[in-house]
Amino acid sequence: MRQLLKMTLLAAAALTALGAHALDYPAKDKNVTLVVPFSAGGPTDRVARDLAEALRKPLGANVIVDNSAGAGSSIGAAKVARATPDGYTLLLNHIGMSTMPALYRKLSFNVLNDFEYLGLVNDVPMTLVARPSMPAQNYKELSAWIAQNKGKINLGNAGLGSASHLCGLLVQSALQTDMTTVPYKGTAPAMTDLIGGQIDLMCDQTTNTTGQIESKKIKAYAVTTTKRLSTPALKDLPTMAESGVKNFEVTIWHGLYAPKGTPAEVLKKINDALKVALKDPEFIKKQEGLGAIVVSDKRVEPAEHKKFVQAEIDKWGALIKTSGQYAD
Repeated sequence: MRQLLKMTLLAAAALTALGAHALDYPAKDKNVTLVVPFSAGGPTDRVARDLAEALRKPLGANVIVDNSAGAGSSIGAAKVARATPDGYTLLLNHIGMSTMPALYRKLSFNVLNDFEYLGLVNDVPMTLVARPSMPAQNYKELSAWIAQNKGKINLGNAGLGSASHLCGLLVQSALQTDMTTVPYKGTAPAMTDLIGGQIDLMCDQTTNTTGQIESKKIKAYAVTTTKRLSTPALKDLPTMAESGVKNFEVTIWHGLYAPKGTPAEVLKKINDALKVALKDPEFIKKQEGLGAIVVSDKRVEPAEHKKFVQAEIDKWGALIKTSGQYAD
């Protein structure tokens, strides 16, 4: 009984301390760490670094990026789930947040229950791209080339659970063609091999492909949105629907999270800062330059963010189950 009372008092003291810290959050002498569960230089890392800068002023603290890559973003996500819930450790993750429950049979955390949802940041369209030596000059010719080369096509991706992996599943499903998937440890090596002609195709985020398309290092055939994009390097690309692939739409989104149990006062301060950051002209300009669309709808609200992720879990879980592609 005495031991139980002692534990109860310690827990109460910890909660009181968190509450006191919440009042002066963020402290002037502390940085906020934004964990990115992917390698530096990749598309999500680029979004994170732009967001960190945009958050700095409205949050009133320096925001530093910590790359904790591996296992389809689950390593970085687990790190944040275990972190002290005081607002000084946050997570920026993409669509992988909604695919991990289906891809990984054993996770050390629950995506819906072990995080506080803070709001979505952006939507990132995908592009269907190919090696520069690909003979097809447009999507119609590419479709014919795919039909003629069944069983010989290499489709690259940045690893299990990556945006390019998910989009690749949709491409194969839509075209009813099985391709040899080649997983890499990140976007950079996959793109390097696509440019070098070691793989034939890839479906990846505009944040990663726009510069390569613009410099003509790779060939581009279509975007995965319902409407064409306004980004100069991509504005002439047709949509998949225009190209004859019906009901094909996929965007990769990024969201902000905190550990479960972070005080409500702290969550509100972070969400308020996020809303200001998403209206920052410089942040919007940088995102648009990469083909990304900054979120301005109700998904910037925590409850709507969580509702959206739940719907995405249902959507992608069915596709992953059908593909049979799981992690150990």
